[in-house]
Amino acid sequence: MAQFNYKVIDKDGKNKKGVLEASNKEAAEKKLRAEGMTVLDCREQGVMDKDIQLFEKKVKSRDLSVFCKQFAAILNAGVTIIQALDMISESSENPSLAKALKEASAFVEKGGTLADGFRLSPKIFPAMLVNMVAAGESSGNMEIAFERLSVHFEKENALSGKIKSAMMYPMVVMIVIIAVVIVMLVAVIPTFTQMFEEMGATLPLATRIMVALSDFILKRWYILITVVIAVVVGFNAFGKTDTGKQVYGQISIHAPIFGNLTIKQNCSRFARNLSTLMASGIALVDALEQVAKMLDNKIYRDGLLDAKVQISKGIPLSKPLRDMEVFPTMLTQMVKIGEETGNLEDMMDKVADFYDQEVDQAVASLTAAMEPAIMAVMALIVGAIVAACYGPIISMYSNMDNL
Repeated sequence: MAQFNYKVIDKDGKNKKGVLEASNKEAAEKKLRAEGMTVLDCREQGVMDKDIQLFEKKVKSRDLSVFCKQFAAILNAGVTIIQALDMISESSENPSLAKALKEASAFVEKGGTLADGFRLSPKIFPAMLVNMVAAGESSGNMEIAFERLSVHFEKENALSGKIKSAMMYPMVVMIVIIAVVIVMLVAVIPTFTQMFEEMGATLPLATRIMVALSDFILKRWYILITVVIAVVVGFNAFGKTDTGKQVYGQISIHAPIFGNLTIKQNCSRFARNLSTLMASGIALVDALEQVAKMLDNKIYRDGLLDAKVQISKGIPLSKPLRDMEVFPTMLTQMVKIGEETGNLEDMMDKVADFYDQEVDQAVASLTAAMEPAIMAVMALIVGAIVAACYGPIISMYSNMDNL
């Protein structure tokens, strides 16, 4: 799917711009016209557009949480929306967020709604925020919408932090292992190679393999780097295809040790996002579609989009969730209870809190399981290198003793 920059005139005669995904230009224009837009310009993003985005500072969940909290507080103090946007944009430490807030302020000053002003920067403000702001404008509860968004993004940031902390330790240790191996092969093995040649004895298989690896890295390092880059690029390109997303999604769910964490993470995000959207008065069908788009795992995303279709036909949400076979039984049962009692929103909030705690336990279990496993791998690799280096020497001394 390619990305297209567009400029349109909406149903109210206001100019709008943004970015959308489509298979081609015709599909992008058709999608815009279906929403009642008059297309002024629609073109696929070029290399320069993408390069500019790479250098822009990303807006994280924490940035959005702080913004929503500040905005709600300023509105409660009786300040106008335009003044609030200007105040926060001037004090924001994130230049990308500050720029988007200034554009939204200019749009609102011309008579546009705040939600439409946020739609001008789809890379900054997620669809969930925009739709909740639109609901807040319609109901007159803007401050409440921003307070809920602040709590939501704060918990989302906390969840992301837990996942990153779980991944950080094994990544750092693996980098250390690779560095140790490279140093041994590049600096240590060559020192022993000359000694082995002077010995003139037949070297053990492990030693010959280690010497060959050392020679390869020293003399043909460019081949190794090329292969590594090709593998990384290949896996990345495959991951962007529908088949790749499907495969990686299945692997992340069923992977040993990590699969349990992936499931609980998606359960927490699903429940939290659904509860937040429904609390703002957004219909279940629309909320489910937005939740699906917020999840990175294609298995969950496709399953929830299919659930949306079934719900629109009158089928309870608990049934398609159960049929997906990727949500724990406890979650589907809680959804069913929430539907039967008419309190699905609060039930999802409790489920989200429960799985937040489950993620904490999963992270602790993952760290505890990874520590001995990684240390064992490191000991095995370093031990193999040491044995390959000193094996011939020990063998030589043994032969001397036998003489």
